[in-house]
Amino acid sequence: MTLSRLSLPLDFDTEASELGAYSMSSTLFDLSGRTALVTGGSKGLGKAMARALAKAGASVAISSNDDELRSTAAEIAQESRAKVVPLAAEMTHRGEVKRLAEQAIAALGKVDILINNAGGNTPQPIDQITDEVWDHFVELNLSSCMALTRALVPQMKDRKWGRVIHISSIFAFTSFPERSVYSATKSALLGLTRASALDLGPFGITVNCIAPGPFLTELTLRNFTEEARQKFADRTALGRWGDPEELAGPVLLLASEAGSYITGTCLIVDGGATVKTL
Repeated sequence: MTLSRLSLPLDFDTEASELGAYSMSSTLFDLSGRTALVTGGSKGLGKAMARALAKAGASVAISSNDDELRSTAAEIAQESRAKVVPLAAEMTHRGEVKRLAEQAIAALGKVDILINNAGGNTPQPIDQITDEVWDHFVELNLSSCMALTRALVPQMKDRKWGRVIHISSIFAFTSFPERSVYSATKSALLGLTRASALDLGPFGITVNCIAPGPFLTELTLRNFTEEARQKFADRTALGRWGDPEELAGPVLLLASEAGSYITGTCLIVDGGATVKTL
């Protein structure tokens, strides 16, 4: 006599269903055997995303040009028991971007997941923007993302699997006084994402953006007064700034099998800031 699913005892069936759901969810977000490179990974949002990838099982390389790089790599490695490699790089130098790609492949054997997070901002009103500031941040916030992606996607194409995630900003959709350079470069990442998703989709590679809103990092604390920070908090639906660790879920979604059918789009993570008009 064949025992049908409907004839199973209710408790057994429920338990099996719950176990199956747990198994599916753990597999979807599991990054065991995967490798990742996170630029600007020594602090702030980059550090939080690198930690999330490592805890999900990925081997991770983080890059930056500051003194916290090695200590951050050691900290994440200790917490996650994953391989975490620090790679120093100045992202405004095209030659160093190419070298970073080569070093990451050499250190990890491959790069499956690229997170272009390195970026910066020097607020200036439109009529006071200097050529030096414009050229610096166009190279850092935009051109380095293109150059690093260009260097790493060939080996992703060979394996027919890859994830490219550009870190944009809600300032790609809205803005703030003196943020012309920042908004322009973060908006440009949206176009880069859409077009390259079409180039790389046939090879099993997804390309997406994450647009963070008000997250409390060293950069935002430096560029916003206390009064401006409170106004920005009031502007969100949740009434607060985000913690960098709250980017763990979004980045794991786009970096794992859970996001395998998501490409060419931008995931806004802003506590509802862009939907509140008054």
